[in-house]
Amino acid sequence: MPSNDARILLQAAVPTAAAGAIAAVVSGVVVGGKGAVGAVVAAVITILFMGIGLYVLQRTAKSLPHLFQMMGLMLYAAQILLLFIFMAAFKNTTLFHPRAFAFTLVATTLVWIGAQTRAHMKAKILYVEPDSSTGNKPEKSGHSS
Repeated sequence: MPSNDARILLQAAVPTAAAGAIAAVVSGVVVGGKGAVGAVVAAVITILFMGIGLYVLQRTAKSLPHLFQMMGLMLYAAQILLLFIFMAAFKNTTLFHPRAFAFTLVATTLVWIGAQTRAHMKAKILYVEPDSSTGNKPEKSGHSS
């Protein structure tokens, strides 16, 4: 993974993990151990889904740059849909507190999106990468001075 991609992933994952840790503490205090477990599970799911999505999007940008914008929109829609599916699938679970899970899932997703947006805005990424093999060489003219 190129350094820009790794930096953006790190700048999005760290605030998300911090938000998940805060949510785990708050959920643990408010609803007990099951709340903390639900918050941790939600934070891990968010980091995994969004991290995999970022990786796929970066690979698409390099291999199929003309599909980058469409893939980005489709990827975010698919990620949000999958997160809603997770919330629906675990709404009646006894493994952890479902409300703590749901609130943390939404909160960490919003934190990830905000942090990733900020990281992209601060990154100095070239939109067009210069190609050294077809560099802009001055054309030779038949005129001599």
